[in-house]
Amino acid sequence: MTQNLNAVMLDPTAETQPEQRPLCDRPSTLQGLTVGLLDISKPRGNVFLDHLETLLSDQGAEVRRYVKPTFAKPAPVDLRHEIATSCHAVIEALAD
Repeated sequence: MTQNLNAVMLDPTAETQPEQRPLCDRPSTLQGLTVGLLDISKPRGNVFLDHLETLLSDQGAEVRRYVKPTFAKPAPVDLRHEIATSCHAVIEALAD
């Protein structure tokens, strides 16, 4: 199987000139890392995150769960700060 290393990331905001951002380095292992799972409060996002938590824990990651008050607004500053200072990586669940 061939892997596409030239992935294109799209910014979902309405920018007319999207900002160019390099991809972050990925860790070689999840063993001992803390991964935050952010539920944005859309229906069934928690179901996806429940399965993901199991997979990440099986790979040795410590998982911390977070929930946005509403999907209609950005996460509050204090929640973003807590995630940024507590986690090595974060995964945001989008589901309906």
